[in-house]
Amino acid sequence: MRLRARQRKIGTRWRRLPAGRQALLALAHLRCGDTYARLATGFGIGVATVYRYIREAIDVLADAAPTLNEAMKTVREKAFVILNGTLLPIDRIAADTPYHSGKHKRHGMNVQVLTAPFGRLLWASPASPGSTHDLTAARRHGIIDALAEADVKCWADEAYQGAGRLVRVPFRGRRLKRWKRRHNSTHAKIRCLGEQAMTTLKGQRLLRKLRCSTNIVKAVVVLHYAST
Repeated sequence: MRLRARQRKIGTRWRRLPAGRQALLALAHLRCGDTYARLATGFGIGVATVYRYIREAIDVLADAAPTLNEAMKTVREKAFVILNGTLLPIDRIAADTPYHSGKHKRHGMNVQVLTAPFGRLLWASPASPGSTHDLTAARRHGIIDALAEADVKCWADEAYQGAGRLVRVPFRGRRLKRWKRRHNSTHAKIRCLGEQAMTTLKGQRLLRKLRCSTNIVKAVVVLHYAST
């Protein structure tokens, strides 16, 4: 429906594929990671046409993705949220230093994710270079300030130490008192629910070889909303 609306808006009179087939083409690329050459053969169109159709479909999906302010309306209704950062691997050469994560020892893009208490994906940030620290990325995207303004508690891992009173993080150290160990165990049980959202993102095969496209991450979020 969104593709048809876009085509009417730009005045498209004829396409090699109808909107339904174009949507299927984009899904095959996003969810299965099929290459442009394979898709061109399967759909009976040229590689350049495949590229244009997929870019158009991704842009249409990305335009429908919720902004952080829109997501915070849903967040305010929750008892708490889970904040987590993930590294999506990309095809980069060694010279691309900003995209190399020292923690993960590979090139990638840092994406911040807000998750509901039961693991439903609420919002994903634009992609930042993999060398960006999780707390730095969260602050740049305005997540910390938005949570403070909404007065919503947030569970996060130790990477978010110093994010503020509303961001609950585990205690650090090896020789912790018993009550601190119990706290960390409970904290981990709550936070592990956020890993379901990470599975949603990384379940898209295309995101295993991302080429720094923020719109692809947004498109995946919209597809997640459409399927739940």
